[in-house]
Amino acid sequence: MKCDAEQNADRVTKSAIGLDVGGTKTTGAIVTAEGQIVMHQTIPTLPQRGGEAVAQDVYDLAKQLHDSSDVASSKPTGIGVSLCELVSNSGEIVSDATIKWRQIDIRRRLSALAPTTIEADSRAAALCEAQYGAGRQFPIFLYVTIGTGISCSLVVDGRPFLGARGATGTMASGQLTTLCSQCGMCSTSIIEQIASGPAIAMRYNQKSGASAEGSKEVLAAADAGDSAARETVISGAKYVGSTVAQLVSVLDPHAVIVGGGLGSATGLYWQTLQESIRQHIWSDAHRQLPIIQGEYGNRAGVVGAAAAVLHPRVFQEVFEAG
Repeated sequence: MKCDAEQNADRVTKSAIGLDVGGTKTTGAIVTAEGQIVMHQTIPTLPQRGGEAVAQDVYDLAKQLHDSSDVASSKPTGIGVSLCELVSNSGEIVSDATIKWRQIDIRRRLSALAPTTIEADSRAAALCEAQYGAGRQFPIFLYVTIGTGISCSLVVDGRPFLGARGATGTMASGQLTTLCSQCGMCSTSIIEQIASGPAIAMRYNQKSGASAEGSKEVLAAADAGDSAARETVISGAKYVGSTVAQLVSVLDPHAVIVGGGLGSATGLYWQTLQESIRQHIWSDAHRQLPIIQGEYGNRAGVVGAAAAVLHPRVFQEVFEAG
């Protein structure tokens, strides 16, 4: 049996490598069991190059972190990957909308460095907030991440809900169809193509003739009073808010926690998003639930990826129960 000093030493030295592979950037970090980032590095993902090129970059980043790590003279116990794709309950990548890895065994490659776990990005980020961040105080919360993509995860008693197949969280990727009661025309839209970070920049540029490279520039312009930027930001936030409200009405969480690069914004976007969620919630019983931003912001994915390694029972117990 270990003495208290030895147990404390174990807690200090235990760490894992987190890799958050998104559509715009990939972040790697060494994360301690307490959720602290010891070292990190971010590189562009550039998924248009194909899955093999992205896989090589991710491996090189993981190796660099693995070889340079020195957390109390202890190497990381494993590697966790947070991926912007669907990941099954057995850790298999089952979609390739952005990162073309369905035919690439990235887990086997990274396992040459350390045991590797792969998790969907929305669940990884939700796990981070549940273990270390804003979700600790809520038994049931809905985590929504808004950035290059838009997705969500329901968390119950600290565990992201996996579903029957692991194919959860795609709240903004499917086509919505609406029939106009006045003209009879059928309107179809995909929320990510209207309200994600890249979509907001693209729509603003189309409206204004500007050349904004990302949503940050558009949000800044909106807060400064640019009418085209305000229109774009407000409409994007309203689209996401109405969808989140539907999920609140169905799932009845104690709170909504929002993360991701765009979800961590302040000013007009955040104000409009909160107002839209509350406006579109059906029942007064839900309407005043807490709607807060995550404590980890856009770092939740990389910390959550490491947390999946550092706290494996969170998912294993769900598998065993099933």
